[in-house]
Amino acid sequence: MHPDATLAAEFTATSSYPHAQYLLVLYGFVVAAFALFAAGVYGAKTSGEVSKAYRPAAIASTLICWVATLAYIVLILEWVLGFHAADGGRTFTPAAGTVVTELRYMDWSVTVPLLTVELLAVAALTRVLAFRLRLVAIPAAFLMIATGYLGVVLGEDAQRGVTGAFWLWGLISTAFFVVLYGVALRAYRATAQQLGGEALISYRNALILLFSVFGAYPLAYLVPLWAGADNSGWATAEQLTFTFADILAKAGFGILIHKVAKLRTAADALAAGGVAGTVSAASVPDTLPAEVWISGELVSVPPARATDALAAAAAGPAQRPAR
Repeated sequence: MHPDATLAAEFTATSSYPHAQYLLVLYGFVVAAFALFAAGVYGAKTSGEVSKAYRPAAIASTLICWVATLAYIVLILEWVLGFHAADGGRTFTPAAGTVVTELRYMDWSVTVPLLTVELLAVAALTRVLAFRLRLVAIPAAFLMIATGYLGVVLGEDAQRGVTGAFWLWGLISTAFFVVLYGVALRAYRATAQQLGGEALISYRNALILLFSVFGAYPLAYLVPLWAGADNSGWATAEQLTFTFADILAKAGFGILIHKVAKLRTAADALAAGGVAGTVSAASVPDTLPAEVWISGELVSVPPARATDALAAAAAGPAQRPAR
């Protein structure tokens, strides 16, 4: 390995990639950018379908997806511009100063704290408890990523392998992960006491998805332990694992949380006074500016339309306005 490539090897986990593996990682980056951008557009477009009480979840989801999209654009540029073909195009070697995994930690430093905001925004919590959990979760999420980043920067050496700092910062990062797990468990228990049915099932599924995906990150963090800096096969697996986990944790989790927000909006609307009979609609004044559809069924409508529906229901079938 050329001495100037040492830093690059530390962050890419390899000094060079065969042509096929290089293209496979690039393929993952591009697909992730497209998927996250599409999820961000969906979040922005449908944010009006949830009440103001749960809209922070939709806003956080949109921000997460768009920040991650920008991060993947940067990764794509770094991958295309930071590597040069060698051996007649059979391998791709990083130029001096090329970094990849380092860029991911910069993305996660923003998006993982936002994931906790998204998670708590749809939980059934008192205002005091929600504030306390956010006060713990947001710093813990940031410190989990920041200390993991220190483990990568200070703990790996392309010549000497893994050092003690790698283990130290990795364990500290794990401690913050345990804190986040405790916050999520507390939020779920409080939510389970207030909610039931499909909303609670969707919330539980979102938690299972998020923490299952989170488990992939420490596994990838440990890749250099048994693979070393020059193993292109493990390096490719590491980058693809990170990419797939990002899509699930940001786009997949966001879709599940958005469903919870819509279900809770519909439940609040019906609790405020539903329309009996053939009209399945209700309204929450000043908090529901758009229709809410779940699985093709209209479950909430804006106040003006709900008022018309109530009047029509009271007037009886013969006097209802023609559709």
